[in-house]
Amino acid sequence: MTTTAPGPGRSPTRERLAPPRRRPLTLRRRESRAGLALVAPTLLVTIAVIGIPIVWTVVLAFQRVRLATLRKTGLFGDFTMDNIDRVLHTPGFAETLWVTLIYSIGGTVGSIVLGLVAALVVRRPFRGRTLVRASMLLPYVAPVVAATFVWQVMLDPQLGVVNAWGQRLLGWDAPVPFLTQESTALATVIIFEAWRYFPFAFLFLLARLQAVPGELEEAARVDGATPTQRFRHILLPQLLPVIALLGVLRFIMTFNKFDDVYLLTGGAAGTEVVSVRVYEFLTARTDIGAAAAQAVVLAVVLIVFVLIYLRFFGRRVS
Repeated sequence: MTTTAPGPGRSPTRERLAPPRRRPLTLRRRESRAGLALVAPTLLVTIAVIGIPIVWTVVLAFQRVRLATLRKTGLFGDFTMDNIDRVLHTPGFAETLWVTLIYSIGGTVGSIVLGLVAALVVRRPFRGRTLVRASMLLPYVAPVVAATFVWQVMLDPQLGVVNAWGQRLLGWDAPVPFLTQESTALATVIIFEAWRYFPFAFLFLLARLQAVPGELEEAARVDGATPTQRFRHILLPQLLPVIALLGVLRFIMTFNKFDDVYLLTGGAAGTEVVSVRVYEFLTARTDIGAAAAQAVVLAVVLIVFVLIYLRFFGRRVS
């Protein structure tokens, strides 16, 4: 047996125990670590405010939980599908989902159309344009309680200014209860939704219109194109990506809306949307499990609609 003697000035123990030298970090890895450090606080807050409540809602949706037993409910309990089955087979679920879909589509289309018209009106300079632009933002920035109260007073059958003008100028035989009869309540709520949130679309569309090169319209005007042709062939193609994005955002927001409908009608007269139904499960029946299951079903339906949109329209917009 032969051994190799260590060289002069070397210790075999030190050679064996010496840790390997780390390679210096590249610039890309240092930037990645710095980015993670900057994003980490926001990520933690998002997980605490959004992620944990979502997980807790999903857990409650598959457990039998009442308001009186909420404190005793843990993360892992007796899971069951009874809540989902009860929500899907409760009378009125299909009608509520259909009303929610009509409300969401009507409110989304109405707000985008009103926002487009408003953006086209104020895109050219005129005296007082700044004041007009600022006034168009009032429906969006006004508190929802104040806005709904004003609409309730305006549409009141006895004291409302709308019925007074209708009977005086339009010859109505009797006042119309816009918010309490089924033939007008849903349409009124949709109009309110379009009016309240058209400034959101207005800001997006106006910003895109301001970025359209003026030379394109000037060349079309020289060629004899009418205003309708200039809008159809020049402005509209430029606005389509923004309109598609607004359609997705406004549909998601409107589909989850609760306060506007509840403050205007309380979900009565054929205006009960899914979010109002969730609130009724939670407060009137104190059935937290069923309310959570209703919220989960609402989220699944919304995800399906968004996936359908991305499947059939996402590539065209790109």
